[in-house]
Amino acid sequence: MSMTKALLAASALIVGGAAYADEIGMADYQQYCATCHGVDATGGGDLTQLMTVKVPDLTQIAANNDGIFPMLDVIHVIDGRTGVRAHGGPMPVYGRVFTAEAAEHGTIAAALEARGRVLSIAYYLESLQQ
Repeated sequence: MSMTKALLAASALIVGGAAYADEIGMADYQQYCATCHGVDATGGGDLTQLMTVKVPDLTQIAANNDGIFPMLDVIHVIDGRTGVRAHGGPMPVYGRVFTAEAAEHGTIAAALEARGRVLSIAYYLESLQQ
């Protein structure tokens, strides 16, 4: 993801235009999350047969939390601040992955881009709640 896209995503979130952020979040979700959580986020990804634990249905996060989407908790899980055990090991730490992918932009820019991408995935997941 380019720095321009990350800054546009952050700007879109700030001014309330979550549609663009949803596109980025959806694209990153499909690339990084769908293999385990499924294209539709219901937990039926291609790699689930290799897991030792049930992969959660991400469309039910709010329903399983008294109807409230726990945005900060979701962000912490995605970026790696809160560990999640799956298939015998931790869920990938996407905050680090996204920061490494953007390293060519410099330390501060890479951190901002990573946070924007994590937030975009979280907003995308929020939009899928049933």
